[in-house]
Amino acid sequence: MIESGKKAKSAVTPGKRVQHGVCAVLINLVLIIFSASCIFPIIWMLYSSLKEKRVFNADIIGLPKNPTLINYIRILTNKDYHLAESMWNSVRTTGISIVAIVLFSFIVGYILARVRFKMNRALYVMFLMGMLIPIHSLLVPIYVVFRRCGMSNQWYTLLFPYIAFGLPMGIFLVEGFVRTIPVALEEAAAIDGSSFSYTLWHIIFPICKPILTTVAIIQIFGCWNEFSFALVLIKDVSLQTVPLALTQFKGQFASDYPKQMAAMLITMAPVVILYFAFSREIIKGMVAGAVKG
Repeated sequence: MIESGKKAKSAVTPGKRVQHGVCAVLINLVLIIFSASCIFPIIWMLYSSLKEKRVFNADIIGLPKNPTLINYIRILTNKDYHLAESMWNSVRTTGISIVAIVLFSFIVGYILARVRFKMNRALYVMFLMGMLIPIHSLLVPIYVVFRRCGMSNQWYTLLFPYIAFGLPMGIFLVEGFVRTIPVALEEAAAIDGSSFSYTLWHIIFPICKPILTTVAIIQIFGCWNEFSFALVLIKDVSLQTVPLALTQFKGQFASDYPKQMAAMLITMAPVVILYFAFSREIIKGMVAGAVKG
């Protein structure tokens, strides 16, 4: 045994060690370059928003010699931009949509995973089809339906498409997660006298919190950044969401890029803070099913 161990150690020659070291260096170098390509645009936006327009046009990449907050002050003090109102519209629409998506995804996902009935697989496939249909192919039909029903250009208009297109992914993730939960847990609760509703909301729901948090964060980004439905269904300036509000900083012939970048950073701040606050929960939710399996 000792001799075989010595042979195994001697099999790793200095040449192979050098090759492994070179491979590790190359892999790390690629990852560093990739990370820098993702981080640099945000850093560039940050210091470019501290420039005046003429300074930015003279040197696009360079650091500001005299950084100023004038762009932020102009955006926050000018009522014509409606940025604060647009952020409130996005917060309201996103908040209501996320609550509905999480609740419906949990209930429907649990039923599809646990209850056996004739249309079980058909309904599951139907929800999955919602992930395959391109959203932009439905813009015109949805616009026509909303306009004829008098539902366009209202504060609740965007709730319907956001919830409808957010449910398929949520149901898919929750259904797969619930399948990893042992049925014996619910049977034991039933033997102890627990009702179905108590078991659902006090036992299964807390277990599903990691995957529900993941669903919520993913859909928050989708609803907050959604542009197509907001552009087609919303015409009133007072009802515009954040993506539509950012379009007013771009002119027909020229654009004030530093001011536009300042507005983008202001609107990005809530979701970026939210992501870093719940980044661990997102990772837990993504790997929860695999770990339980």
